[in-house]
Amino acid sequence: MRAITSAVLQSAGIRKLREAADGAAALEILRDHAVDLVIVDFNMFPLDGVEFTRLVRNSPDSANPYLPIIMMTGHSEKTRVYEARDAGVNEFVVKPITAKAILDRIQAVIFRPRPFVKTDGYFGPDRRRVQSADDKGPKRRATDRPHEV
Repeated sequence: MRAITSAVLQSAGIRKLREAADGAAALEILRDHAVDLVIVDFNMFPLDGVEFTRLVRNSPDSANPYLPIIMMTGHSEKTRVYEARDAGVNEFVVKPITAKAILDRIQAVIFRPRPFVKTDGYFGPDRRRVQSADDKGPKRRATDRPHEV
């Protein structure tokens, strides 16, 4: 899968690529090199893509907690998508991948980046895809009830 992804990126004109066999090796690359974007697989061993993302976002020695991260996986169940989103991935692509899907996700993180959010339990890109002008304050959803006084 790395070879296919690498070939897609090279065919799009991206020349400076670094590959890692797993999340731990990828963290080493991030410590030693300035990286603009990471594409990780959900299933990596010993450090999977979700844990890698959590470390990039939340570790005190993270080289770049704002690093765009695209997660790819062969499993598109909602639980996996939510787990990746809640870890802080910017975009998600399902295998079998296509050149268009990968390049669309890269364009999204470059040209339509979402603002980052920091709360007690989360740091990463805003998980809401669409911002509404009606969003005013901490209680924004129709299911939220106003604070009772």
